[in-house]
Amino acid sequence: MGRSPTDTKEKLLQTANELIWKSSYGSVSVDGICKESGVNKGSFYYYFSSKSELAVAVMEESYQLYEPKLHEVLTTPIPALERFENLASFFYNEQKNALEKYGRVCGCPYASLGSEMAGNEEIIRQKVDEIFSRHEKVFETNLQEMINAGYLSEQADVTALASELNVFLLGMMMMARIQNNLTRLEGDMGMGFVRILGLTKEEILQ
Repeated sequence: MGRSPTDTKEKLLQTANELIWKSSYGSVSVDGICKESGVNKGSFYYYFSSKSELAVAVMEESYQLYEPKLHEVLTTPIPALERFENLASFFYNEQKNALEKYGRVCGCPYASLGSEMAGNEEIIRQKVDEIFSRHEKVFETNLQEMINAGYLSEQADVTALASELNVFLLGMMMMARIQNNLTRLEGDMGMGFVRILGLTKEEILQ
């Protein structure tokens, strides 16, 4: 979920990303981040004024790495049904890799951090809200491209569909984290996307 650290700031970002994602924001301290990354506390405060500022930077960097992958899956020139089945596989594989690495299901890092801290850290709430808006815009853009290519009905409301897809995805990710189980992601996510889009299996043959 990131690239190899090449400097002090990047070490802090990558370490915080992993620690917060696999456990929680509240359970991770500045001291813990510094110890795990091998960075002294003075260097931490040179780059970040607080743990919440670091968390915001982590979310931004993580999302910048994630969004091109999402576009790549959704812009493949195949019918909409197949694209969203591939999207479900993409999310499942991301979670499966995290499970193998950390020993537990991690879920969506933005939803987990937002649900934990949105009521206490306004800077985090604003960043999570911004990322979710950007996520929905990616869905909107790609849904409109599918309409233009004839893969979805011209009557489709891309704004409403994008919102429904995003909420469904976040809910599935959150339940997987709570239950520490990927079964529903593997079996139900793809069909959930299909239901929201109003697609049928027959469309795969068109």
